[in-house]
This record gives sequence, structure tokens and C-alpha cells, in this order.
Amino acid sequence: MIQKTGKMNLPEGKKMALTLTFDFDSASVWMESFGKSSPVYVSRGEYGAVVGVPRILDLLHKYNLKTTFFIPGHTADTYPEVCKEIVARGHEVGHHGYVHEDPTDLTLEVEDAILQRGFETLDKIGVKPIGYRSPGFDFSPNTLMLLEKYGIRYDSSLMGNDFYPYCPAPCHVNFDKGNIFYEPSSVVEMPCSWFLDDWPHAEFVMTRAGMKPQSEIYEIWKTTFDYGIKNMPNSLLNVAMHPQVSGRAHMITMLEEFINHALENDAWIAPFEEILERVEF
Repeated sequence: MIQKTGKMNLPEGKKMALTLTFDFDSASVWMESFGKSSPVYVSRGEYGAVVGVPRILDLLHKYNLKTTFFIPGHTADTYPEVCKEIVARGHEVGHHGYVHEDPTDLTLEVEDAILQRGFETLDKIGVKPIGYRSPGFDFSPNTLMLLEKYGIRYDSSLMGNDFYPYCPAPCHVNFDKGNIFYEPSSVVEMPCSWFLDDWPHAEFVMTRAGMKPQSEIYEIWKTTFDYGIKNMPNSLLNVAMHPQVSGRAHMITMLEEFINHALENDAWIAPFEEILERVEF
């Protein structure tokens, strides 16, 4: 078995589950992922906290929506009041490392320590997460085992499906013969995709493409959503965003348009903690 694929038991009258998730990285993504800690990069993270998050919270409140924020411990330590406001508004908070560390090449001991530090920091804002998203959408060979060790019930980092949750099978990679898959994990994967992430499309990074018109991003997200509605029954679509990206005026306007389209077409928009309870295998 490669992956154990599930489906959604949707509320009556709904055609698809949709998550509008936000990685509240603040400056940590610049500091760790890009090695940038100068004032301009820190200010870009600050924009997400001071401008982006309040705009997003107000938009979600306008439509009476709850969602999931993945918050690195460093963000919670830097902007505790902003993070507490997210919790006070009734949104779920998931684990997202401490300072946005890509776990891919970390030793078991280092990755374990980072997970523990993230848990300890989120506890300060009153959160005991049941979900995890890896900074950079990647795993080490030990990540799944560590998530199981700490009782994490779902992850949203892998890309082995597009419309259905699944339990991922650990894979031993071989270059001289076929890869070997083991028994699927107990962790439920809420699959993601770079196509459904605002960062590569819209954020300005010197070494990467980005800054597409929001109309192009909307077309990708809408087309994917419409395909799922028409062709993938009992399915789930996961859109990943960042407050310092989707909090921008042109992007949050597009997000509201996407929300309206989804609601008009009978999507059930909910946080992962609620969606998890309706996953069936």
C-alpha cells in the first residue's frame, strides 16, 4: 500500500470542503529560509503582523468563517498579542516549527528539539496544536515518526493527492531500484500544492519568480475549485496563504472574490480541526 486515501463526509447540502489556511511566518521565513535579517526584511514580516493579520481576521469575520493559522514559535514570541487575538477570534492554530526551520536535513535530535520548542511557545498563547505544517512543505526521514510521537493528528505539508485527505506511507528512497513504502501513518495528511499557495505566485523574492497579477492566481484557484466541484465528490481543497502576502490590498480583494465564489457553489469552509472529524477511510 502506498497511501491510505480517505474522503469527506460533508455536511448536508455541501459539495466540497475548503480550507483557507494562513502561515503566519512574520520575519521568521526571511531569517531562516532566506538568511535575511536586515530591517527591510524584518519590516516585511512586521507588515504581516500589523497589517495583514487584522485585515484577514476582519474578512473572515465578515463571512463568519473560521480557519487554521500555522504559527512558528518565533512569531508567537515576537507578536504574542496578535497571536492571542487569532485564538480569541476562534481560529485554530497549528504547529509550524520555531523559526521556520526546514526539517529536511535536520538530525533527529535537532528536529525533535525544534518541535518541543514550538509546543512550549504555543502553550504560552493557550494553544495545544493537533496539526502541523512543515516550513517549506518538506519532511525529513524522521518527521512522520516525530509527529506520531507527539500526538499530532494531522499534517498539511505533503503533495501526494490534490482533492482527498490520506494517511501517508513512509518511503525508503532507492536510486538503484524501486522505492519501498511501509505501512501508512496514523497521521492524516491534508494535502497541499504550490499551485494553491500564494507565496510563489505573488511574493517578491530576488531569486524566484513571483508578483503575478492577482487575476492569474484567482484563475488557478477558481479552476481547481471548479474541477473539484464537478468531478471529485466528497473532496477537500486546501489553499495556503501568508498574511504578508494575502494581506495586501490586491490579494485580499481577490481572496474575498474567491470566498464568494466558493460559498455560491456550496463549499463548506472550515478549519482543519473540524474537517478532520469528517474524514472517513
